[in-house]
Amino acid sequence: MSAVQRVAWVTGAGRGIGEVTARELAAAGYKVAVSARTVNDVERVAESICAAGGIAVAVPCDVTLPASVSAAAGRISAALGVVGVLINNAGAAESHKFVGHDDELWQRMLNANLNSVYFVTKSVVGGMVAANWGRIVTVASIAARVGGKYIAAYTASKHGVLGLTRALAVELVAHNITVNAVCPGYVDTAMTANSVENISRRTNTSLDEARAALEKLNPQQRLIAPAEVARVVLMLAGEASAGITGQAINVDGGMVMS
Repeated sequence: MSAVQRVAWVTGAGRGIGEVTARELAAAGYKVAVSARTVNDVERVAESICAAGGIAVAVPCDVTLPASVSAAAGRISAALGVVGVLINNAGAAESHKFVGHDDELWQRMLNANLNSVYFVTKSVVGGMVAANWGRIVTVASIAARVGGKYIAAYTASKHGVLGLTRALAVELVAHNITVNAVCPGYVDTAMTANSVENISRRTNTSLDEARAALEKLNPQQRLIAPAEVARVVLMLAGEASAGITGQAINVDGGMVMS
């Protein structure tokens, strides 16, 4: 790999899909910037990657704030070099029926899931264009492909991510930059655990029953493992995926058959 191809930035890397993705990239030889809002989480992940023989730096960052993103991009460039692989993984999920929907919730979902991708991608794409090479992969959701009740804000933000992915793929293709999305179903992470608790509370069912309800949405009758998503991201980050751009790859056990 060239110098630019070796540097990856993973947002939301303090836990879940982002943490596993950062570890997979490091194991594959990438120098990895690990970012999230929680300092302890990113330091733990970066330190463990380095202890295993990889190269990683912890860069706390709030991806919803342009100034924080700009500062993080500067730190990463100084520590590792030009970012050639960007993994937009940071995000959040909240639900509410649309009647009486909270405007603040709407804005939070747009900021966490869509505006963040815009800010972070904008902060590094100039370096990719200058290097004439890049990989941009955004972890979206099957909510980017289909609608769902009680998640209007989340669904709208993830549909927006897919639109941005497709627009950038067309605009950046001449610079040898690919732009893709990965769309997981329900993944066995802390975020899904929060959803299970919410379902349990609202439906007056046990946590096991609430989890089983989510598992049944997957034709394989299970939650997706974070590593399954991370390995698709890793594939899209490499040279072997040079011919794949503007795509949304589902990792959902067949929930969305399209």
